Amino acid sequence: MTGADGKQDKKQMRSAARLYAVQALFQMETSGQTVKAVCREFEVHRFGATYDEGEFAEGDVDHFREVVEKAVNWQGKIDQMTDRALVAAWPIDRIDPVIRALFRAAGAELVDMGTPPKVTINEYVDVAKAFFPDGKESKFVNAVLDHMAREARPQAFSA
Repeated sequence: MTGADGKQDKKQMRSAARLYAVQALFQMETSGQTVKAVCREFEVHRFGATYDEGEFAEGDVDHFREVVEKAVNWQGKIDQMTDRALVAAWPIDRIDPVIRALFRAAGAELVDMGTPPKVTINEYVDVAKAFFPDGKESKFVNAVLDHMAREARPQAFSA
């Protein structure tokens, strides 16, 4: 699956890093761990590890760290953007914690990283499908992220 230039590997490693970032943000929220502690745990015990359940993908460690750190640093702004994208009666603290972590990770890429918004949306919709393969969550995630992306980076949508 690796192209001659290694782009496929890099894309897959970034995709894995996004999935890990969502898991790490979820874990931080539920356990109260710090960014440093959760990043260390994921880098040592998850990236490329093999367990009875199978092998974990190798992830782009730098992208993982950047997403987690920026999601935490920009959490207030990201949560406000998410709230505006949700129905007023459905604030961010009432949604599934995995989806909340996903919105925070995607929000980090939309607010303070150079990832094109359409790439961010597609990647995190895929992450939603990985967590909720039989549900409608991916459509919900797509709609909310589209709204967030248009707010955070309107210039990317004007044509």
